[in-house]
Amino acid sequence: MKLPSAIESRRFAALVHAVALTVTLAFMVSSAAAEELLTALREEIVIIKKPGPFGIELEATFYRPAGEGPFPLIVINHGKESGNPRFQARARYPVAARELVRRGYAVVIPMRQGFSKSQGSYIGGGCNVESNGRVQAEDVAATLHQFERRPDIDARRVVVFGQSHGGLTTMAFGSLGLPNVVGLVNFAGGLRQENCMPWEPALAAAMGSYAKRTTAPSLWFYGDNDSYFTPAVWQDMYAQYLANGGHARLVAFGTFGTDAHRMFGTQDGTRIWLPEVEKFFAELGLPFASKE
Repeated sequence: MKLPSAIESRRFAALVHAVALTVTLAFMVSSAAAEELLTALREEIVIIKKPGPFGIELEATFYRPAGEGPFPLIVINHGKESGNPRFQARARYPVAARELVRRGYAVVIPMRQGFSKSQGSYIGGGCNVESNGRVQAEDVAATLHQFERRPDIDARRVVVFGQSHGGLTTMAFGSLGLPNVVGLVNFAGGLRQENCMPWEPALAAAMGSYAKRTTAPSLWFYGDNDSYFTPAVWQDMYAQYLANGGHARLVAFGTFGTDAHRMFGTQDGTRIWLPEVEKFFAELGLPFASKE
């Protein structure tokens, strides 16, 4: 068997290096394109300074209408993907952001501690889902504290949205009772913890616990074909929330595509949530008409 010469080996190594470099550059270009900021929504990446001895900084996405404001504020809390939260991409929710910005609202989406490029480590709380939500809510409070001091933000009446793990975070945040938070919107909120048995009653109990300390009204969206939470799970969450004094209205919208859990992030989902959110905002005394 003839062994390759030193020259041939070097040529092969150079070829492998060139291919690897091409693949790397292609990945970098595609990543840069994916991260291209939405100028029509005045998208920015901002840093939230979280109070505390460690000085943790949180990455956040910020959208706002044209003009100098001040603009009323909506906070959107993101979900939790499987795997290491550190590798989760920056949440952007461009479809929802577009609809909210065109109605005159600024939108901020904070990446909580340990997610994406936010500093610190994700604090899961083990099987204590109630504690998990409360820890996540601290990052939302830090976000609101920073944004209420901005001259382009009118933070006298804030509405907080949340999807999946962000929905749990939103309901936990509501229990903090901050005076300028007037409404909560929960899209398929919860946290599925299959290694913690029984996780379903614990999740419902957490919602009931949050309700005891929450005065702001909330609007809930859940579908029948949710891949994370069956109707029995979210119906129990809702029942416990009401039983413990929470003020909420449930929109049970049936089936949606292949997975109702994804409704909020899709264009088709706007036909479900936009009319209901418009009614909710009217109940709160907030404008929601499109300004375009």
